[in-house]
Amino acid sequence: MAKRDGKDQPLRAQLDWGELAPLHLRARMVADGLYAGAHRSVRRGAGVEFAGHRAYVPGDELRFIDVRASMRHERVVVRQFETETERALRLVVDATASMGFRGRGAPGAKLAFAAVLAAALARVALAGGDPVGLDWIGGEGVRRVAPSARAETFDRIVAHLESARAGGDARARPDVLEEGLGVALRGARRGSAIIVFSDLLDLPDEAAEVIAALGTRGRPLAVCEVLDPEEATLPYEGPIRLRAVEAGPADVVSIQTDAPTVRAEYLANLEARANTWRETLARHGGALVRSVTTDDPVAVVREILRAIARPSDATEGAP
Repeated sequence: MAKRDGKDQPLRAQLDWGELAPLHLRARMVADGLYAGAHRSVRRGAGVEFAGHRAYVPGDELRFIDVRASMRHERVVVRQFETETERALRLVVDATASMGFRGRGAPGAKLAFAAVLAAALARVALAGGDPVGLDWIGGEGVRRVAPSARAETFDRIVAHLESARAGGDARARPDVLEEGLGVALRGARRGSAIIVFSDLLDLPDEAAEVIAALGTRGRPLAVCEVLDPEEATLPYEGPIRLRAVEAGPADVVSIQTDAPTVRAEYLANLEARANTWRETLARHGGALVRSVTTDDPVAVVREILRAIARPSDATEGAP
C-alpha cells in the first residue's frame, strides 16, 4: 500500500533509482564488501552419488543406461549422478506495480533495492564460477536471462535489471505469478539455489505455497522481503488515504483512516504475514529474509547467502 495524502501521485513510468544508481557500480561495491566462502555445489553428471533418472538422448554414454528402470518405465532411461562442481543461482525478481513504490527518505524504489541485491549476488556467484540466471514476476520491459557462467553474464543481468519497470497485478492476474515462477521451477536443477525478491504485497493467497515449492528437490531457497520504510513502520500522523498501487484505474482500492489508530493492528498483521511466509517456506526447507530499502545491502546479501548455505547440503535429499 502506498501513501496518498491529498494529491494522487501515480507511480512513475520509469523506475525511481534515487541514490541506488548506477546499478553496475552499486552491485560491485556490495559484492566487494562480502566474503564469499566456498560451498558444495551440485550439478547433474557423472559422479559418485546417484541422483535419479532421466530419458536417454542420443550421445549419452551407454554404460549409464539403467536396463531395469528402462523396462519398468517402458522407455530408455539413464542414471544421473551428483558431482561437486558448480551450483546454478536462479534470481527471481518481483517487478509488479507495488515494487515501484518509493517513500519519502528512501534511497530508491523497492525494485531498485532488489536489483542491487540481485546484481550483487550475481557477481558473487559468477566470481565463484557458478552459472546465474534471471527470471521475473510481472514487470514491464523485462527479459529473462538463462543461467550462464560466461564473463558477460553480469553485464547482461545488470542491463536487464536497469531496463525493468514496475507493472502488473499478480492478485488480479494469477498467471503473472505462474509465468514467472514456472520457468524457474522447470529449469532449476537439483542443488540450484533460488532467491526470490518481493515485497510479498498484493500476491495471490496461494503465493506462499507456490513459491515455497521452488525449494523442493534439494534446491536451497530464500525469499527476500523488500519493504519501503513507510510500509514497514507506518510512520504517518493524522488522517491519511491509502491506495493499492496494483489496482487498475477501473478498480482502485482506496481507504481513508487515521494512522495512529490503526498502526498497532497494521504492524501486527505485517508480522503475522511474515510468520506465515516463514513457516510455509520452512516446511519446504526455505528461509525468509526480511529487509527495508534503508538497510545496508551488504548485510542483507550476507544474510541471504547464509540462508541458502545449508550445512553439508543436508536437505538435498528432500523430495
